[in-house]
Order: sequence, then structure tokens, then C-alpha cells
Amino acid sequence: MAFDYDLFVIGAGSGGTRAARIASGHGAKVAIAEEFRIGGTCVIRGCVPKKVLVYASRFADAFAEAAAFGWTLPGPPVFDWAILRAAKEKEISRLSDIYAANLERSKVEVFRQRAIVVGPQAVTLADGRTMSARHILIATGGAPSLHPAIEGMAHTITSNEVFDLATLPKRLLVIGGGYIAVEFASLMQRLGAQVTVSLRGDNILRGFDEDMRGGLRDLMRAAGVTFRFGALPVRIDLDGDVRHVTLSNGETLACDQALIATGRHPATQGLGLEGAGVHLTPHGAVVVDGGSTSNVPSIHAVGDVTDRIALTPVAIREGHWLADRLFGGGMREVNYDGVASAVFTTPEIGTVGLTETQAREAFDVVDIYKTSFRPLKATITGGSDRVTMKLVVDGETDRLLGAHILGAEAAEIVQALGVAVKMGAKKADLDATIPVHPTAAEELVTMRERTARYTR
Repeated sequence: MAFDYDLFVIGAGSGGTRAARIASGHGAKVAIAEEFRIGGTCVIRGCVPKKVLVYASRFADAFAEAAAFGWTLPGPPVFDWAILRAAKEKEISRLSDIYAANLERSKVEVFRQRAIVVGPQAVTLADGRTMSARHILIATGGAPSLHPAIEGMAHTITSNEVFDLATLPKRLLVIGGGYIAVEFASLMQRLGAQVTVSLRGDNILRGFDEDMRGGLRDLMRAAGVTFRFGALPVRIDLDGDVRHVTLSNGETLACDQALIATGRHPATQGLGLEGAGVHLTPHGAVVVDGGSTSNVPSIHAVGDVTDRIALTPVAIREGHWLADRLFGGGMREVNYDGVASAVFTTPEIGTVGLTETQAREAFDVVDIYKTSFRPLKATITGGSDRVTMKLVVDGETDRLLGAHILGAEAAEIVQALGVAVKMGAKKADLDATIPVHPTAAEELVTMRERTARYTR
């Protein structure tokens, strides 16, 4: 049977564009459809614009600390949200154009409109055209989850809209306790907003190592962020530009914006997947095997839409290896063990491998090495900053199971530790490494004293 395309990709984010380009490089005839902007969540309304805002927010600390190092500023610094917003837009437009140019250079046909699946090997575009494809790839990413149900939900925004606010809110309510919530809470507070975080649980960052959770919570409090644990909004009333919020504990508060950051869900609604016979989880994720293929052999999925690990580099690897397998004779499957990640708060968290809790559940003997200290910079400024580092080790084999860092440049440091965890390095290998001095990272190779041992 002749097909219009060998591969039709729905969604031009990181995973989808990588798969399209690699497949075309293998000689496949490829098309991709995107209803919004090329680049996907990461480039347009995720990690890239967020990191731009994080960089901006950290100048507040730099200005405050400058005097301790001999700098005299001509006057109090003034922040302009409109300038930052324009800089953000310029950067994501530049990256989006690069993504589009790379697709064109790779001879991938681009349809800038919505596409849905109408059969195991057929898609229909928003303009009514139906096309056949030997293989279909779903790479539509995720979308903000709007829960819990709140009376007055229309008076809230999500992480999609927060980047393009006309003005910086003076008072911001952040709803949620995951990494998106704490990142925006941290950066908005430094940009000048008065931030309150409302969440269901009794601590932030569920699933992260407990020392990282507690340490970041305390440092965010010290920076001025207010937490309302075990209290979620049940009602929001708008009075002019002010939102009056009633919490589940009966407390009321006023804010200028309420940001819902209670997670994201796979963006599969209305794509026609169920009609094509594709199995979805109750959460809406496409169920795939280790090679990113669904129960329908011609339909595949990569990235956040599969609800495996929602990280851009993971989606890129999945898309690349899927294209290799379908059109280049590749046989590799992505190994999800030891994937490093970061939370870009200030200070930030870098993490790789198992948490202490996970390790104690899986191994008979677990050794913990931990240190907490004031970095050199804080001793000069008199600031309250602290760095916490933690190594989780298999007490029987000495293998490094996990590493967790809370402090400046934690994300940069943990990338190198990701290699160590992936290759099965031992604690003795770190001990044998001569440190770089003076750095915070040297603590990772000078921690000799075990702080705890757990057996089961």
C-alpha cells in the first residue's frame, strides 16, 4: 500500500521534531503538524522562558550582596517586567525559528495547524485534508492540570499564561507544591511579588529526597515566601483587579493573581486516539512499550504524552531512538534509570538516582553521607544561604545509588554526578578524587564520615 508519508508527527516539540528530523535523515518521507508554535512546551512556555525569569530574579540577590564585595551602586535597582517579558519573547522566538529552520533543512513538511488521528494510519488536518501515513507519532506533550475544582476558577492563570502577564503582580498566590509551583514562587518573590503558596500536603516537592524538601522549604521561607500547608482554595471572588480567596481551612486572603501549578497531564484530549484503538491510561497518557510503540503497531508516542519522565532530554532521546528503530534499523530502548534533573528555585536542587527513602525500600543496607554548610560567598555577605549535599550508597557494594544537592549551581554539579551514578561508580571512587578548591562541589569528594546506616 502506498502512503502519503512514512511518518506523520503530531506535535512539534523537542521529541517530535527530533524524531521527524532523524527519520527524514534515514530517507523517510516525513510531515509534522503543530497547532501552536514550533518548539513545544520547553521552548515556548516551559524550561527556556522559565530559566530566563530565574536568571532575572537572581539579580535581586546579586544587587543586595554587592556592597559586601566593595561595590557601590548609583542608586536602588529598579526592575521592569515589560523589559524582561520582551527579552523572554525574543529568545523563545529565536529558538522557535531555529527549530523551524532545522525541520525545513531536514526536508520535513510542516503543517502549522491541528491534526487528529482518524485511523491507525490516517490523520486529518484542521483544514479538512486527510492523509495516510505508514507510522504516526504522537508528541503533543502536556497541559496544565486544572485541579482541585475551585469556584471562580476563571479568575486564575496557569504556567501557560504567567509568562505574558501585562504587569508583575504585587501579591501572588501559587496553588500547588510541585516543582513548577516552587520555581515560580521563588522567582516571583525575588522579582518583587509577595508570594503565598497554598498546597494540599504538609511539605513541598513530594517524591524528592526529604532533606532537599525540608531544606528548600526553610530557605524559601527565609527569603519571604509564605506557605499554607494543608489548605487549598475553594472559592475565588473578583473585586475589580483583586482576587479574594477562601481557603479550605477557612482563611481568606487577597491577591492580584492566582497561579494554578498543580501539575500537568498528557495532552491527548480530542486527538482521536481512542477511536483508533489506542490504549490510554486513566490519566490520558498513551500506553507504550519500551520502544515507544502503542498497542496499535503503527501509532507511537514520545515525551510528556506518555507520562514516563517529563523531561525534555528524555523526549529527545525517545524520539531519536524511535526514528532509528523505525527507519534506520536501530534496536535501542531508552534506559530511564539514573536520569538527573533539577528544580530551578533559588537555591536550586540537583538530583540523580534514588532518594534515601527509595533506597531503604530496595536495598538491605543503605549508607548516608550528608553535609550542610555556609558557602564562602555567604560568609562574606553575612547571608543565611546554606548548601546541603547528600550521597545515598549501597552499604554492601559501596555503589553510589543517589546524589542530592541543594545550593547554588546544583544543576550544573549534578550533571557530572549523573555520569557517576549511570556508570555504577562507588563511594570509594569519589573519595579517591582530588577536589577542586575552593568550591562547594569539593564537599562531594571529601565526605568521609558516614552520617547514618540503615539495614532491613
